[in-house]
Amino acid sequence: MQGRSRTKPRATALTLICLLAVAGGCATVDFDTPKTESYAVTDTDDTFLAARAAYFIGDRTGESGFAIIPDAASALAMRMFGARRAERTIDVQYYLIKADKAGLLLINELLEAADRGVRVRILVDDILTKGYDRGMVAMNAHPNIQIRVFNPFARRSARALNFLGDFRRLNRRMHNKSFTADNQYTIIGGRNIGDEYFAGHEESNFGDLDIVCVGPVVREVSDMFDLYWNYRLAVPVDAVVEPPEDPFQELAALRSRIAVALVDANTRQYEAVIENIQKHQHLSPKDLEWVPYQLVYDSPDKADKRLAAEAETMVPPLREAILAGEKELIIVSPYFVPRSTMDGFRELRERGMRVRVVTNSLAANNHLVVHAGYAPARKPLLRMGAELYEIRPDARVEGVEETGFAESGGTLHAKFFIVDREKLFIGTFNWDPRSKDLNTEMGIILESPRFAGALADVVDAGIPERAYTVTLDDQDRLRWTTQVDGQEVTFTKEPETTWWQRFKVGLYRMLPIRGQL
Repeated sequence: MQGRSRTKPRATALTLICLLAVAGGCATVDFDTPKTESYAVTDTDDTFLAARAAYFIGDRTGESGFAIIPDAASALAMRMFGARRAERTIDVQYYLIKADKAGLLLINELLEAADRGVRVRILVDDILTKGYDRGMVAMNAHPNIQIRVFNPFARRSARALNFLGDFRRLNRRMHNKSFTADNQYTIIGGRNIGDEYFAGHEESNFGDLDIVCVGPVVREVSDMFDLYWNYRLAVPVDAVVEPPEDPFQELAALRSRIAVALVDANTRQYEAVIENIQKHQHLSPKDLEWVPYQLVYDSPDKADKRLAAEAETMVPPLREAILAGEKELIIVSPYFVPRSTMDGFRELRERGMRVRVVTNSLAANNHLVVHAGYAPARKPLLRMGAELYEIRPDARVEGVEETGFAESGGTLHAKFFIVDREKLFIGTFNWDPRSKDLNTEMGIILESPRFAGALADVVDAGIPERAYTVTLDDQDRLRWTTQVDGQEVTFTKEPETTWWQRFKVGLYRMLPIRGQL
């Protein structure tokens, strides 16, 4: 009996290894498939959006202007506005585009733009496209729409096996996010495309941050898009997904599905979004900040396992911006796993800088495994004098009133940091090993006391009733304090969580996976 009991696990393990080898070896992606290089359209000075940009710029020739998008509903409205007003070209680059109400609203705008003759290029990471193959090849059938998937899965229906069998390649993802219309108007920030990013989810929505840009910075974003679009890992969708026999019939069916979905979307939670589109035509120059900036992004080589070690990344300029600070660093990151930056925080504290971190509480975090990576850092950070704040699961997301989901929960998804209330970074970069070492990221550094100070004030104002202040008591135990109905309440364990959630986090903490988080 003992001999059989030892042999069976070995046989099972050998079988699993063989399966993984088969999964990784039988299906491959042809990254050398023929594709046409294309680049941003630069002849757009006679478009409506160019005229709007010129109105904003005025006599500030050569300068770039920026406006922080105030809420989630406006964030969708601004994208739809750009799509509706585009005349020549739209470039869309995202980690995730969902086929829910918000996603279909935007997809519909892209289809209508293409119908007007606008060239639409869509570059989406392939990690979360499962179930969307038919829709992607249908849209790609439109003569004015091109879709490419970044670092695609070879096996479309057996992704888990494919991921395990080709882990080193598929573990690297494109996390960049930008929406550019007519090479005159671009939106960058932390949002993907989906209901929860635009305050449209019934149960839980993401608090996030985007910025709209005009001026020369738009051309820089377009250059970044072109770099990724023409990169080896960006594969035309019809090279990895078998096209239907009649793609135009599939496109017609997609339009019908969108029409049915939009009846509900337009008459319910996104009515405010549709109305806001008109309002955003009346932004004035005073709404924009004209300041020095630095657009930062990773080389797409970072996503190639063979080239990643030598790839140019955005980490050095971020580090430089932080180390130039003297008084205060505020970090807002939904996924905070400071594996390699603890010494840096200690150095800042020794220099007398105030270090403040806002991240998700366990109850608000949509990835328990990430919380397991963050949790061990709390006590060391607090002992060195850093301040920790964890967002509550009932934190209100700006824009939920307009979309009708004021009772929904909230999860932090914004990614920014503020240095001395004078310098500000907004982008896709989470403060974790995955953003630093595995995924490609982007963002912008602004030298703007106005924006930096305003966002710092928002953080200060939101902490008492939207976050738990995490501290250590006199026995070195973690405590969470917040305001509930005007009264201070202190918790002695992770607030608003079950024993099962805490147990799972404990298990995850035992796994050697922090470098993957």
